[in-house]
Amino acid sequence: MTQFDFIFMLTRNDRTVADAAIHAATALKAGIRHIGFKDIGLPFEELADLARQIREGGGSTYLEVVSLDRDSEIRSVKAAVELGVDYLLGGTHAEDVLPLLHGTAIRYYPFPGHIHGHPSILGGTQAEIVASAVALARHPGVAGLDLLAYRAAGDVPALIDAVCRAVSKPVIVAGSVYRPDQIDIIRRSGAAGFTIGTSALDGKFPATGTGLEAQLRAITACLEALPQ
Repeated sequence: MTQFDFIFMLTRNDRTVADAAIHAATALKAGIRHIGFKDIGLPFEELADLARQIREGGGSTYLEVVSLDRDSEIRSVKAAVELGVDYLLGGTHAEDVLPLLHGTAIRYYPFPGHIHGHPSILGGTQAEIVASAVALARHPGVAGLDLLAYRAAGDVPALIDAVCRAVSKPVIVAGSVYRPDQIDIIRRSGAAGFTIGTSALDGKFPATGTGLEAQLRAITACLEALPQ
């Protein structure tokens, strides 16, 4: 990742979409180089093809874990290792995951806070989420954090700011980002990047059109317009 990145997620409702390969091709053609998917929604063989497609297109691969129980998360992490993704996002069992990633080049960004439900919701107070973030960031094998800020109750800008100030490792803001002002808030808080999936695939981001190409152009334009 660079200073501030947009990660395009090939997902809807926390599942990889059936036509992910088509959308990945559109994104790569549009110059998007950070592309991710979830560990559910497609068979492993299709996820492997998708990861290969992104790599061959010059992109970095992100797999976000949405499994909430330990055993399912372990299976997802093992799949990420077999897929050889560049980044593993999410998950809530860092103590169990870190040994599985030892010796790999995968950069691990777990979820701070209490995660529940599908689509995933971030629970807990701001203080509890920050404390969780600090504890996770202490692990040498944790490269950064995957913060579901816009799926939390309370003052979201204050939460992002507090987490980014509390840890020295990069923070990605994931989930329910669909407006330019949110991107501006995330950037000003010092986060390293953000994910957008459903809102772009469903044509919800403010743009000249609802098609994916227009959506990605609009998101990219937001990044280019932000103060550096």
